Amino acid sequence: MSDYVQRFLLENLDIRGAVVHLDSVWQQMLKGRDYPRPVIDLLGEMAATTLLLGDNLKQHGRLTVQLKGNGPVSMLVIDCNDSLHLRGMAKCAPAIEPQSVSDLLGHGQLVLTLDMFSMRETYQSIVPLDGDTIAEIFEHYFRQSEQLPSRLFLTASDQAISGILLQKLPAADKQDPDGWARTEALAATVHNQPAFNLSASDLLIRLFVNETIRVFDAQTVNYGCHDNSAKVYQMLQSLGREEVDAILRERGEIVVHDDICDREYRLDALTVDAIFRDAGPTVH
Repeated sequence: MSDYVQRFLLENLDIRGAVVHLDSVWQQMLKGRDYPRPVIDLLGEMAATTLLLGDNLKQHGRLTVQLKGNGPVSMLVIDCNDSLHLRGMAKCAPAIEPQSVSDLLGHGQLVLTLDMFSMRETYQSIVPLDGDTIAEIFEHYFRQSEQLPSRLFLTASDQAISGILLQKLPAADKQDPDGWARTEALAATVHNQPAFNLSASDLLIRLFVNETIRVFDAQTVNYGCHDNSAKVYQMLQSLGREEVDAILRERGEIVVHDDICDREYRLDALTVDAIFRDAGPTVH
């Protein structure tokens, strides 16, 4: 399995975590985007983090994570549903030199939105961008929102992304006063070896060889973009025939661009006529 999230528990330390790895899904997301390399790194690390968060969804819903700032990278957006179907995009200047994350993003906000479909409720959390790396920005979020000490170790390229999340549970210090510091130090060594190319189980054994590790079933990640013509048709029907016909007269066709999936829909007068004819007489 090459695209997955796999959770684990260091049982003797009361520390939980998860490993994420993407290659084919990540390559599909980047296809045709032509992002500068610094943007690929940012978006990849953010995608890994979003999956580590989204894998914890308990009900049918969608998690959307946005980083919005006033720097040359003005927006990063990643979302995934409870089945771990992933989508994402970036808005940025066409040419960007390598620089710090804080310079790339500038001043802005981290916005997490959770849509719970079954409950028809939406929850949103907004915190300032605080940190010199994507990992630090989200660690700050964990401190503010979940009040659980958390560490992220992330890596990204144009071929693959990987990440490890560690979270210190309330009884950790009673289990082993030095356990959290030791686990952080061991996890940090992942960047000094080709360990991210291993399976999650082999990686965890290599990192935490002296600990008792419970590894849970891996969850498969899929690319979340597909043809969504039905949603476009519903949007046009909601606008009404009169307004849609006015756009047709002005422009000769209807063009709808799905930014997050980088997909364009072009509809001529015959297609529009069919959309409203199939909708029936209730659309007006």
